[in-house]
Amino acid sequence: MTPDRRWITEAIRELKADSTRSADTHLLRFPVPSDWGVDLYFKDESSHPTGSLKHRLAKSLFIYGLVGGRIGAGTTVVEASSGSTAVSEAYFARMLGLDFVAVMAASTSRRKIELIEGYGGRCVLVATAGEVYAEAERIARDSGGYYLDQFTNAAVATDWRGNNNIACSIFEQMAGERHPEPAWIVSGAGTGGTTATIARYARYAGVATRVAVGDPEGSVFEEAWRTGRTDVTGRGSRIEGIGRPRVELSFLPSVIDWVQTVPDAASIAAMTVVSDVLGRAPGPSTGTNLVVALDLARDMVARGETGSIVTLLCDGGDRYSDTYYDAGWVAAQGFDVAPPLAALRERLAG
Repeated sequence: MTPDRRWITEAIRELKADSTRSADTHLLRFPVPSDWGVDLYFKDESSHPTGSLKHRLAKSLFIYGLVGGRIGAGTTVVEASSGSTAVSEAYFARMLGLDFVAVMAASTSRRKIELIEGYGGRCVLVATAGEVYAEAERIARDSGGYYLDQFTNAAVATDWRGNNNIACSIFEQMAGERHPEPAWIVSGAGTGGTTATIARYARYAGVATRVAVGDPEGSVFEEAWRTGRTDVTGRGSRIEGIGRPRVELSFLPSVIDWVQTVPDAASIAAMTVVSDVLGRAPGPSTGTNLVVALDLARDMVARGETGSIVTLLCDGGDRYSDTYYDAGWVAAQGFDVAPPLAALRERLAG
């Protein structure tokens, strides 16, 4: 075996060991009125070592690059990211002794930038989310490095048939609940890779579970799903971590059962509700998920259906202490959170 192959073998062993060291994330019951007959759960992905759902994806992207012969000892790895994926990738790059560069929009929360830099990564900021792709490609090309390209590779780098992916984990943890087969699993979409993994796994497992996507204002995923067009573009999302200004290759509309646009103020309000109810402060994309999950629950109740819904607690709110959890910042952005917050609390009060 060549020295480079030995290094790759050791790198993959180390990445696998990270999974063994980290227990699976928790499935949390979210209380809703008992007369609904619908049980709601949050899969708490904030408990990963790097604090977000993207820990799974980042590891898969590194393994994908390693087994494909694109990452070796000394390779500079580069990513275009809205923040959380880059945080996780910086963690794994440091684990393997590799240089890491993250290209992000200047609006990315300062806390995420600090986390990336804390893991030894370098951040390159561009004016808008639409500029991250070309700049990441340029840096990888000029440095002779490897562009991880989460937006293209997310749907192919993850083993959707099992191997402890998020879908497999959800169904295993739901096995002892009164409605073990969820009627719906709800997720936001950034790359679209998580929803693709869940939807493919559900079909492979032969279950009737449907997959719904919460899409923030300004994102193009809802329009792409509704119209079948992949050439639509938009301004992008103000809910960090989900929504995109273009249709990403990893977003697979054909396996998604419902996509719902969620107002930004409602996402922020629901984020607050999750924090109040579960005692775990999440990021705003978790609020987007809750809005869609509650609307689906309302529809099930109206049809006289019982069952369960699972959604995701995507990341922790500590990354947004100076943005979405800062009342002054929220007001300056023009978000009127009070009306949707009151409406959500009233709905949950029954």
